Amino acid sequence: MRFGDAVEFAWTGLLKRRLRTFLTVAGVTIGIGALVAMISFGKGLQKNVTRAFKSSDLFTTVVVMPGGAEPPGGDPDERRRPAEPAPRPDAALDGRAVAAISRLPGVRQAYPDISFPAVVGFGGAEVFRLVRVLPASALGAGSSGVKWGRPYASDAEEGVVVSRSLLRQLGRTDPAAAVGRTLRLGSVYVDIARLASFDIGAILSGGASPVSSESYEFPIVGVTDTMEFGGGGGLTEASVVIPPGPAGRIKRLPFTSVWDLFRMRNGKPGYSAVTVKIGSLRDLEAVRSGIRGLGFATFALADQFAEITRAFFFMDMILAAVGMIAIVVAALGIVNTMVMSILERYREIGIMKAVGAADRDIRRIFFFESGAIGLAGGAAGCVLGWATSLLVNRIVNLYLAGQGLPFVRYFAFPAWIFLGAAGFSLLVSLVSGVYPARRAARVDPVVALRHD
Repeated sequence: MRFGDAVEFAWTGLLKRRLRTFLTVAGVTIGIGALVAMISFGKGLQKNVTRAFKSSDLFTTVVVMPGGAEPPGGDPDERRRPAEPAPRPDAALDGRAVAAISRLPGVRQAYPDISFPAVVGFGGAEVFRLVRVLPASALGAGSSGVKWGRPYASDAEEGVVVSRSLLRQLGRTDPAAAVGRTLRLGSVYVDIARLASFDIGAILSGGASPVSSESYEFPIVGVTDTMEFGGGGGLTEASVVIPPGPAGRIKRLPFTSVWDLFRMRNGKPGYSAVTVKIGSLRDLEAVRSGIRGLGFATFALADQFAEITRAFFFMDMILAAVGMIAIVVAALGIVNTMVMSILERYREIGIMKAVGAADRDIRRIFFFESGAIGLAGGAAGCVLGWATSLLVNRIVNLYLAGQGLPFVRYFAFPAWIFLGAAGFSLLVSLVSGVYPARRAARVDPVVALRHD
């Protein structure tokens, strides 16, 4: 039997039972569609998270921490690298240390992580937040996420940058209208005058306290937008950002947590952490070695990227396994359709073998039929998965838009997903056709011709 004859016999067999063929193709379509949607969702998550981290400049960021005892909450199973020197408890993370770190080759910028608690007021609303002190050079480095207004121009400028989410919590839905308005910052500090006349009796009776509060006003010069997937913990993570100049005039407590007191050196609390920006990932090891040599501990997100990639790989496998359930059901549908076709065409198969068709010719016909079902279902499944993913993405973003969050493409569609899905559908259909094809080839023509 010629190749074209086998294709014609297979095509004629499928058309004779159009409804059953359509339902079988529909089952494969749904299975492949689910698989495409699951894998594209996993790839979309990985793409968005990676892009958010890169846009936040986190891969080229090293966080420097002082030596000594770590506060509770760390992973007790985490081990330091064998070649990594232990941080020195006597190394003070102060201004001199920041200057020394800034001089290391490969370091683009180094600045201390300073924040203080404050009551933030806008109009008649107030919320409690941590205010972050950030130099103008760090805020204007391109990863600030300032969408309305501008970053402050210098460390001495009287102005603050706030986040869009903070404005929403303060009852302001138009970020552009907030630029130029006044923001109040209320801080607490230890009043030396009251401390000098310390009266424990008055404190216990509620009549006096050495802690006082003071309010400051600053114009809002910029508003940061919420970045995709939370921005990966970049600068936009802070609700209020203020330059070092005006921050130095704010009376506040010299520490933000009780652990800062345990890190005091010579009566000074020092910095809880220092952020170091490096030129490129090639400088990471050299910069980190230099910082360790100064006696400090380091943390770089780039070290964790391999673990993050591995987590995404396992997530993709789980999503693919969920999609495979539908593929297995579709494969059973193909087997059922082909077996029913054999029973209905039993006499026809006997006639073909009686006039000279070989067993391989009969197998080829049924392989063509199962392959056609898989190919059609695979192609339609790719379209279904793509269309469904776009619809879900649109619905989710309509909901998130009401929450003030930006548009996010949660699904990614690289070409290999469609090609792989179509090829996998064809492979599954051919495997599903093995048993029906072999069963059809074993039909005895004599028995088949006697079959009613």
